Amino acid sequence: MVPDDLWGRIEPLLPVRQRRPRHPGRLPLDNRGCLQGILFVLHTGIQWEWLPQELGFGSGMTCWRRLRDWHEAGVWDRLHQVLLTELHRAGKLDWSRAVIDGSHHQARRGGPKTGPSPVDRARPGSKHHVITGAGGTPLAITLTGGNRHDITLTGGNRHDITRLLPLLDAIPRIRGVTGRPRHRPRQLFADRGYDFDKYRRLLWKSGIKPVIARRGVPHGSGLGSVRWVVERTNAWIHGLRRLRIRWEIRDDIHEAFLKLACCVITYRRVQALC
Repeated sequence: MVPDDLWGRIEPLLPVRQRRPRHPGRLPLDNRGCLQGILFVLHTGIQWEWLPQELGFGSGMTCWRRLRDWHEAGVWDRLHQVLLTELHRAGKLDWSRAVIDGSHHQARRGGPKTGPSPVDRARPGSKHHVITGAGGTPLAITLTGGNRHDITLTGGNRHDITRLLPLLDAIPRIRGVTGRPRHRPRQLFADRGYDFDKYRRLLWKSGIKPVIARRGVPHGSGLGSVRWVVERTNAWIHGLRRLRIRWEIRDDIHEAFLKLACCVITYRRVQALC
């Protein structure tokens, strides 16, 4: 169920639905009921057509269309920004460092932003890229194909950045009580998959200190004592069963679920810390 305080944050962000004046038809389903149906699918992982009618959430197709429309309208991005702003103004959003990581997941039905997964015998898969604050609060999340590495080799020693800087750019600008909006951490922690000098140069140029594990160095560098928060956030995100395996052919629907999951986790952080 959607709590009243959460609904009070979401309702002003929803687009107004226009009804046809000559053929009004039946009244559209209540937005709050549709949101509850969407969250039910996200938490349980059931198929849309199996959404129980006795719960009063409407049909699965109606909830699917609302999820699509609200994602296109940017509702989840704005809700996430609202929740992050509350944490920032309460002094509970630590910008001293950020942590980045990616995780592979099966894409059973294929679709855009999928590819042969290098960790699942080349079966179709997608990769979730998430960046969190020092306390594990998700700041941004993106989706790519399972065969997309964090870098793309272009010959010789040249490398093209594919996900690191776009993920940093996806962090919304968060306004505090005073001062300029924040959207850049002071440090960025990452694993060996990001161990390339071009990453470090571009991060320094952006005003961010890179703290990236070196390849070929034995484990025990101590970075795990900081990076564990992103692993915990990944566990929170994929604790929502709809995100353990990608069932959606359309990448925008899967991205909508990912962004909604970030909103759910950030709301829980607001409830716990503010």
